Amino acid sequence: MANVIPTSFKSELLSGTHNFASGGNSFKIALYTDISGLTASTTAFTTTNQVSSSGTSYTSGGQALDSQAVSTSGTTAFVDFADETFSSVTLSAVGAMIYNDTNSDKACVILDFGGTKTATNGDFVVQFPAADASNAIIRIA
Repeated sequence: MANVIPTSFKSELLSGTHNFASGGNSFKIALYTDISGLTASTTAFTTTNQVSSSGTSYTSGGQALDSQAVSTSGTTAFVDFADETFSSVTLSAVGAMIYNDTNSDKACVILDFGGTKTATNGDFVVQFPAADASNAIIRIA
């Protein structure tokens, strides 16, 4: 599975539901042990298959994303976030969901890590790609 942009997110962008500008909506990233049920038809954050919070220092619902910024290059608009660090955790995840914490936890992007990633009593870092027209995690060309 590759990264997925839910269909509902596309419609919500056109209706003004999501505001990625600095000072706009708040977005979170949650980690998952299985993302096979998170598809283009996913509409909102779910706890199903989310990384366990029991004994892992991971908080259900994930963490707030920081430093969101909207930019353009040529005819492409894109959004970027600062890399997100889950500190001092013991967990394994195969993917994540970025969702709008301000607007009913609406799903924005499902991320596929391309395999299981693990942290054992350490930091689990989600490193976002370069913030440009070809690589940004969310982009409209």
